[in-house]
Amino acid sequence: MMWHRPEGFSLGGTSRARLRVWNLTAGYGPVQVLRGLTFEVKPGLTVILGPNGAGKTTLLRALNGLIPRGGDAMLDGAELPEKTHEIVRAGVSLVPEGRQLFGQMTVRENLELGGWLFSKAEREHRIEQAFSDFPKLRERALQLAGTMSGGEQQMVAVARAMVSRPRLLMLDEPSLGLAPRMVDELLGMVRRIADAGTTVLMVEQNVKKALAVADRGYVMERGELVASGDSRLLARSTVVREAYLGAQDSQTTDARDAVQRRQRGQGTATPVG
Repeated sequence: MMWHRPEGFSLGGTSRARLRVWNLTAGYGPVQVLRGLTFEVKPGLTVILGPNGAGKTTLLRALNGLIPRGGDAMLDGAELPEKTHEIVRAGVSLVPEGRQLFGQMTVRENLELGGWLFSKAEREHRIEQAFSDFPKLRERALQLAGTMSGGEQQMVAVARAMVSRPRLLMLDEPSLGLAPRMVDELLGMVRRIADAGTTVLMVEQNVKKALAVADRGYVMERGELVASGDSRLLARSTVVREAYLGAQDSQTTDARDAVQRRQRGQGTATPVG
């Protein structure tokens, strides 16, 4: 039995939201991590690729109001709020890296936290919808989240985010530490969420599998976006093949280097900036 129903999702948005970001900056104290990012998250599934330390998690934290940000961000033509609870009200939910569940609380209690902004009646309704979208969670409703496997916890984390019925769902490294079979099911589920109408922005290090389910992607290095394009083109590009899928040239060390090589006549991805 799959963790989610294959025919679609009752939770989530259907408006196919669009996020536009200009000159985004963010960091921690005096350390600036993001350096003037400009990009667009169109309806469907967009993936951000890059190595550890590239700034991918910082990007999602900034968009979710967990750290201060500079620049402009517009969700469907309206300015994205700066405070996290206002961002959630605007229709944006984040599944953080490491899931961040409350291990001593039950599955149901964790889901309830996803609907904390709503009335009790509405919250109960959305939890029932979550159990419909993720039928195996109904069987585990009274199980402590901390006793579940990593893959099971990730499904709870996604369901919790979906309880807020987001227009834009952001996921930070959802496949991290999961078994290959669970990775396939999880990424397939994310694809179905996008197909049902919720716009998805996903940060991933599993480059090959992420590009297989995404519509488009960006490559991030050292706080900057260095390439972008259709996911199929990125998968074939010099930028991704040399930097992440096995460089054929020993001098290629990262995506930035691959972009420079591409600009000298190799590859198909579009450089950013």
